[in-house]
Amino acid sequence: MLRVAKLYVGSHAIAEEVVQETWLRVIGAIDSFEGRSSIRTWIFVILGNCARKRAEREGRYVALSSEPLEPSVDPGRFFPGEHPRWGGMWTTLVDGWENLPDEILVSTEARERITEAIEALPPNYATVFTLRDIEGWEGSDVCALLGITAENQRVLLHRARGRIRAALEEYFDQGMT
Repeated sequence: MLRVAKLYVGSHAIAEEVVQETWLRVIGAIDSFEGRSSIRTWIFVILGNCARKRAEREGRYVALSSEPLEPSVDPGRFFPGEHPRWGGMWTTLVDGWENLPDEILVSTEARERITEAIEALPPNYATVFTLRDIEGWEGSDVCALLGITAENQRVLLHRARGRIRAALEEYFDQGMT
């Protein structure tokens, strides 16, 4: 909960306050829980509401609908739509992670590059990416927490993954030469 709250407010201390406020609201509203979602999703929706309100008060909130309209990945990286077998698919594939030297994949430098890439994402991209790919949430739970449509969640996740992939490719290309 603390990690999710921190996505909204940025400060560890304020995120702790948001988590405390969330638990107070959960305890106060537990009788109103109707079971239409999992208890986890319900709690995290409350957390999201508390965190958004606090972020607005702190002046750090960026609306999820404010993402720029730009391609997240260079269209030249995909096969053309009329390709007989791979239309719209990536032109480069990873044959297997075992072909990459373990020392590069697990190095501190690579982890730092991933962290930097996530931190460089717009807040809405970082939130969806963190919840889906780091925390392992289901798409429907992310949508419920953030109050966005499934389509918007998929677009934000795709754009975030594209930017992180580009940062990692740049890193590995530099390290492999």
